[in-house]
Amino acid sequence: MDHGHCLLLIQNIELLQKHLTSRMADFGLYEYQEEVVQRALRGENIIIWLPTGGGKTRAAVYVAKKHLENNPGAKVAVLVNKVHLVEQHYNKEFKPYLGRDYSLVSISGDCDQKDFFGCEVKNSDLVICTAQILENALTNQEEGKHVELSQFTLLIIDECHHTHKEGVYNKIMGRYVAQKLKGERRLPQILGLTASPGTGGAKSIKGAVDHVLQICANLDSVIVSSKVYAPELKKKVPRPRKRFDIVDRRPQDPFGDHLKFMMQFIHDFMALGPDFPVKEFGTQEYEADVVILEKKGVTDRNRLLAQCALHLRQYNNTLLINDTVRMVDAFRVLESYYSTKTSTATDGTDFFLLGLYQENEVELRKLAGDARFENPKMGKLQNTLLEQFDQGEHSRGILFSKTRKSTHCLYDWVSNNPALQRAGIRAAILTGAGNGTNYMTQNEQKDTIRNFRLGSLNLLISTSVAEEGLDIPECNLVVRYGLLTNEIAQQQASGRARASDSVYSVVAQAGGREVRRERLNECLEDLTGRAIGEVQRMEPREFQMKITDLQTEAILTRQLAEQLKIKKRSRFSAATVQLSCRDCFVPVAFGNDIKVIENAHHVNINPDFEKYYKTGEQTPLKTFEDWEPGRVISCAACGKQWGREMVYKEIALLPILAIENFAMETPEGRKLANKWKKVEFTVEEFNFSMYCQNKFPNLLD
Repeated sequence: MDHGHCLLLIQNIELLQKHLTSRMADFGLYEYQEEVVQRALRGENIIIWLPTGGGKTRAAVYVAKKHLENNPGAKVAVLVNKVHLVEQHYNKEFKPYLGRDYSLVSISGDCDQKDFFGCEVKNSDLVICTAQILENALTNQEEGKHVELSQFTLLIIDECHHTHKEGVYNKIMGRYVAQKLKGERRLPQILGLTASPGTGGAKSIKGAVDHVLQICANLDSVIVSSKVYAPELKKKVPRPRKRFDIVDRRPQDPFGDHLKFMMQFIHDFMALGPDFPVKEFGTQEYEADVVILEKKGVTDRNRLLAQCALHLRQYNNTLLINDTVRMVDAFRVLESYYSTKTSTATDGTDFFLLGLYQENEVELRKLAGDARFENPKMGKLQNTLLEQFDQGEHSRGILFSKTRKSTHCLYDWVSNNPALQRAGIRAAILTGAGNGTNYMTQNEQKDTIRNFRLGSLNLLISTSVAEEGLDIPECNLVVRYGLLTNEIAQQQASGRARASDSVYSVVAQAGGREVRRERLNECLEDLTGRAIGEVQRMEPREFQMKITDLQTEAILTRQLAEQLKIKKRSRFSAATVQLSCRDCFVPVAFGNDIKVIENAHHVNINPDFEKYYKTGEQTPLKTFEDWEPGRVISCAACGKQWGREMVYKEIALLPILAIENFAMETPEGRKLANKWKKVEFTVEEFNFSMYCQNKFPNLLD
């Protein structure tokens, strides 16, 4: 090529770049966003690493737009890991920019489109869904529901740091990588989005680099971040002002001391001996010990040990709640637990444990109501909230707590606190979606988030469900209350405070583990950045070799694990495994009584099984395509909850069982499993036709 042609080519490239930059500016991208999307626009697989609030989703929308414009027949899937993010991304990001020119659809677990996912994909240019819906469609071979990865040309994966281990993102990408290594070329481009891949638990630079490389291998992508325009990014996404709101340890805790006295009394009754040293009551370490004790009691057929361990766990949980919220909240949890025990006591162990509580109930109630010894964290939390909400009516905050129970306790406290009500705080709970009385429905989640965004609510009391992705630009206060989490969760929570001069508060006890963990997370956040820098500085050839090695290793490991699972599932004949109630040890079923429906619901089809259980309340739950949930079922002998009924195809009333509520007698002794996939016998698929023939023999006459 001569010199003139070279100059012309350079001029054309420069004109193209100027045109592209102009189009980006029209789209509303900042220069640091333009910087990080360049390689994606060239069709490369990349992970965009930008801080929370840095506009990763907007950058992804631009990439999707250019991808659809430049590739006739292109099809984009946007995967999220939380239900509320489906509507948020659809309404706030993708629909406003792409909805006029392209066919978009949003699909989550509570909408009918999920039942015809394959058809929706076929008829749409871009689909936004939870990752589990895509995974279900990849495994479901039914026409109208099944899809292949090759149908998509671009896969956008939100919060892509979850692409590891057994997570649903990694199941999807595991298929992708396996097909790639087999030479499949019709695979979608990958665009991952994350605010922090974390260190994977590593505390050394080598371990952190290995973790970042593994995430890159799992996503078959390089990781990119802003270099040239990093100062602009820092200015655009200021960090909230972080502070530690520290309280001194309770000088006196007679309620907690009385609980510990009762726990020691139970330990003396168990007579464990020196082989079981007791850790400090009211700690997570102690809880781990009593979980092991309960399992030992069940497998050794020692009901005294198993039941005492279960009750000790409740007392320990009460101590943890007492350390987090009000004494009365802690007492109510224990009171609720024992309210069901009077009618289900079966032997001397039960009567001893019930009697111990009843003898001390009046004293516990009195101590819980003594305001002189209230949890000092509550006063500090009140001051933290008032300091921000007294500034004006436009304040908005998120209060993060560990458990669903603690969010309900905090909501009750806020709602009945005169000072907080005078400050105009309008609070609501936000917890994970699911089935059951302690869960929110997906529609309740959406309504709560919408009301918070509109301002009719100004304080969310939330579990970790709100840490990732929740976009509330006006939020100016984040409070971490009684939380021990990793560096990723800390960065995500901090990123919820996006308003100018916002505050990130850690309310904790002096010398407590929460402060130490926050300090450690700050170091791990810095380590993550250094590890990403090392990965980005690798020579392309070296990086690609490492990625290919990791991918090959992951495929082999996954294949070996699957073989071991198959071998484990056929260890015993189903007919030789007997299921007993985990609490009272009464034998109630055999393994061959159990069948699985839709690879998810394990039911007992033996008609004699109904004499072993009693039915309880009918909680209002959503219905599904072929079945609807029924009443709660529990052991007729001891009251242990086992699962719930299901009505299948409007005909079959079947009990769904959770294996964690049973012990299994096998030819090699008593065993436990917390999930059905871990049992050591094969569970056959439910045959509806055969069930109907056996249940209704005269039906076809």
